[in-house]
Amino acid sequence: MNIISAQKLSKVYHRGAEAIRAVDGISIDIARGDFVSFVGASGSGKTSLLHLLGCLDDPSEGFLQVADTTVYKDDKALGERKLTKLRREYFGYIFQKFYLIPTLTVKENIMVPFAFHRNPGMRQNVTEIATLLGLEKRLDHLPKEISGGEMQRVAIARAMVNNPQVILADEPTGNLDSKRSEEIAEILNSLNRDRGITIILVTHNQDLAQKAGRIIELRDGKLLV
Repeated sequence: MNIISAQKLSKVYHRGAEAIRAVDGISIDIARGDFVSFVGASGSGKTSLLHLLGCLDDPSEGFLQVADTTVYKDDKALGERKLTKLRREYFGYIFQKFYLIPTLTVKENIMVPFAFHRNPGMRQNVTEIATLLGLEKRLDHLPKEISGGEMQRVAIARAMVNNPQVILADEPTGNLDSKRSEEIAEILNSLNRDRGITIILVTHNQDLAQKAGRIIELRDGKLLV
């Protein structure tokens, strides 16, 4: 069963009279439990497509469905309240920049999503996830007191804490050295393999891309087939 389905999905930006098609008529189905890697040169549309599939940006044209919910069809978009609920319930997001709050501890950074999700039962996930990611001894540390690899693991823990069905990762190893990159690659692989989380990844790192079950190349906003 597909967790995400897109048909003729496009994102068009306007610069004066010029129309820039960052995503150009892409159709793609992503099944539950898939591990998909988007690769391609800078400007090929990878991140723009990721943002559309993850409901972080509205399409300009096309059709998008997440699970049983139609997000965009015939120029009509899901309302913002329903869209916020959908993001919260289905998605976890990991970015190249860690976006940790410097004045909060590791534990408090992991718990940031609870400000938007009032399910107290999920709070028990924090210790479990921190232990899974090797952060159990860092929970009381501030971001400035841990390494870059640990900061990215905190970002992954934050993405996991609401039990998402899909994790979207945009260049998650872009700021890390090769050793730390391999650690993050293995974490994503294990989340997919052992927990069945669907992973949608954008990366220039070929070793990381090879962890995916499907590698999809983009060029000029289109899928290469």
